[in-house]
Amino acid sequence: MITLRNIERYYEHGATKTWVLRRVSLEIEEGEFISIMGPSGAGKSTLLHILGMHDNAWLGEYYFFDQAVHKLKPKDRATLRNQQIGFVFQSYHLLDHMTVYENLEVPLSYRDFKKTERQAIVGDMLDRFGMVGKKDLYPTQLSGGQQQLVGVARAMVANPKLILADEPTGNLHSAQGKEIMELFKKLNDAGTTIIQVTHSEANAAYSNRIIKLADGWVVEE
Repeated sequence: MITLRNIERYYEHGATKTWVLRRVSLEIEEGEFISIMGPSGAGKSTLLHILGMHDNAWLGEYYFFDQAVHKLKPKDRATLRNQQIGFVFQSYHLLDHMTVYENLEVPLSYRDFKKTERQAIVGDMLDRFGMVGKKDLYPTQLSGGQQQLVGVARAMVANPKLILADEPTGNLHSAQGKEIMELFKKLNDAGTTIIQVTHSEANAAYSNRIIKLADGWVVEE
């Protein structure tokens, strides 16, 4: 599904280069559940943003199925990202001025869905996540756990091949965190590939492979 070859990323500060990733090469199969771990500053989130095609300023080769991502124009990368990848963030990143229903509809606006199709898909997702009664509420009216459930539902609504999660339970208490991880496990069992960045050994235990980074290098798989 994903092949990375010698991915490198640095930031420039005047004449100085600070390397964040060094020669990262990985093979990720469709249907895997992978955890990326390592100390703060190891390059975990940077790697996730490259995988998610949010970051364009890297070196190396990135293949997503049969697409050579490193050769695509930014606009084409954005199209591929919107069609194939869902994101779950630690801080939810919901749009506070939109209702739960409207937040779920946003990813579908990047696709060619008619209004009736969008309504059916969002309705099904609300039912699946037990949120029909909350569809007209705004994010600020929800608990942290409920907001993250909306975040996961939004990541799933367009039926992506890949979900990327950056510390998805970092702002939740343990019971809420476990609920989110159990949900990820179900999605993975149903065939969705999941890659998460986590500091939590308990969260990493849900995955079938752990990739450890240190100072930008892959040090263990």
